[in-house]
Amino acid sequence: MAQTRRRSTQPDRLTIGAVIAALREDFPDVSVSKLRFLEAAGLVHPARTASGYRVYALSDVERIRYVLTAQRERFWPLRVIREALDAMDRGLTVPEVGTDERPVVPPEVADPLIPSALDLGAPRLLRLTAEELRSTSGLSREMFGALQEYGVLPLGSTDFTEDHLAIARAAGALAAYGVEARHLRSFRTAAAREIGLAQQVRAPAKATAGRGAMDDPTAEVLRHCIALHVALVRSGLSG
Repeated sequence: MAQTRRRSTQPDRLTIGAVIAALREDFPDVSVSKLRFLEAAGLVHPARTASGYRVYALSDVERIRYVLTAQRERFWPLRVIREALDAMDRGLTVPEVGTDERPVVPPEVADPLIPSALDLGAPRLLRLTAEELRSTSGLSREMFGALQEYGVLPLGSTDFTEDHLAIARAAGALAAYGVEARHLRSFRTAAAREIGLAQQVRAPAKATAGRGAMDDPTAEVLRHCIALHVALVRSGLSG
């Protein structure tokens, strides 16, 4: 019992009594039986300690507050509240209880993993020799040669950019997991196909928009290709 009380004093692990105390100012009629009813109705899902005591996270408290507000101010039946909570659980933005707006998909947030078209099209100023690239990335001479042999790094080049350095570092990191240079050919092939797709789009787009550098859609198309690739990988992992 003493152990349960110590854990429940943490901000994210509240006992049922602490939840009632937190809500009582706004909802004077809230009670243990009310919270247990909401749990039985499937509207809130408190965790349990090893001893079987209910413990609530702060997100549970806000969820209960939403339910109680919907019942008191909008007279929503449990079915409507359950639908709103389901939308919330699926990541939709749920409006305030006092409005008649429907849940909506959150606005798009820039993904830090996706480079901007400006970044993709920016000139690469860093220039490295083969030895500088190899020593900076930590690649062995054998791995460096294999990456060139399989087209992951340019063969015979003496002028490497920061993008080549990023390739070398990533290949070195993957090598620690047993990924060999020959396994990386598919990445080079996929990149070449994406570049080819962007070039196919570029020709008619430039003919329509003019010949100015600002009208070249290559970098923007490639940005969308990278976003598609990242989304497909994430979807595959979560599926």
